[in-house]
Amino acid sequence: MTTISMHGASAPAFAKTLGNMLNWLEAAKAHAEAKKFSTDVYLTLRLAPDMLPFVKQIQIASDAAKSCVARLAGQEIPKFEDNEASLDELAGRIRKTIDYVLSVPAEAVDGSEDREIVIPRRSGEPLKFQGLPYLRHYALPNFYFHATTTYALLRHAGVPLGKSDYLGG
Repeated sequence: MTTISMHGASAPAFAKTLGNMLNWLEAAKAHAEAKKFSTDVYLTLRLAPDMLPFVKQIQIASDAAKSCVARLAGQEIPKFEDNEASLDELAGRIRKTIDYVLSVPAEAVDGSEDREIVIPRRSGEPLKFQGLPYLRHYALPNFYFHATTTYALLRHAGVPLGKSDYLGG
């Protein structure tokens, strides 16, 4: 039976999809230029009135990736300001996130299957996991939810993206 490492199941997966997200932002910029409107239009997009806007979707996807790798490695989670106000600034955040998740050595993450992961919440008891269930059932689904929502918002706005753009090369 082939095994997969905790690092192999996290950092490269996050980095790949984050890299795809950079391509989506470039496609969005090209679409806005071709249609002659400001890219600022994308920043407040929502699929429903009660959902967080486009900017927050990218910020949360970034937070999910960097927080997961840091928690699994037993490191302090890098703090980002959440003040991005343009597609270029969002792309910069994504690049910083990719740089961070790929900078954490595999040996710091591997073996974290049973590490206790505690996630504080604003109200109520913190969420508690062991490393492997945290990765499989919380961190990855949360990351992909926000990445997919980012993709869907751009697609809904007319950006010519397809499944191959989501999955990447």
